[in-house]
Amino acid sequence: MSNQDREQVVEHVKAAYAEGRFDKFEFDDRLDRAMTARVHGDLLPIMHELYGSRPVAPAPYPPVTGWGAPGRHHQVRADTGGERLGAAAAHLLPLTGLLAIGPLIMMLTGGRTSPYIRKHAVEALNFQLTLLGATVLLSITFVGVVLLPVLWIGGVVLSVVGGLAALGEGDFRYPLTLRPVK
Repeated sequence: MSNQDREQVVEHVKAAYAEGRFDKFEFDDRLDRAMTARVHGDLLPIMHELYGSRPVAPAPYPPVTGWGAPGRHHQVRADTGGERLGAAAAHLLPLTGLLAIGPLIMMLTGGRTSPYIRKHAVEALNFQLTLLGATVLLSITFVGVVLLPVLWIGGVVLSVVGGLAALGEGDFRYPLTLRPVK
């Protein structure tokens, strides 16, 4: 994704703000999301919020084409069953032994085109990294070694809950998780 893509979306946001379609807080939120977007999937929700499913009317700025998928930020929803399945896979792949690798693969593949998959894959990846870090730190003490099975059983249960939440198109956040990956 290029800076030009971000700038085109910013121009649409500025035009909508100038038309009085939203307040300063909403303008700042959309502007921040557009400028910090990492993939095209991060820009899609902004365009959807501006124009919905109706065709984009000519703007005083160059039009942006190919936008319109519902998306992300606070309430991300899946368009298809495939997106829900991909998001669930991000939570469940660690159960096959692909601890942090499974969610990372889903984030780098499906997360590029689907904000829903990306959101769940990032959450699962952060949880797995936290779980691995806790395992390393706890294994240096006797009490920690005793707690490790409880930690991993909790990890399995939470991964299954996360997978089911993704299939049901719900939001899920792992408790006690560090979130270094955004």
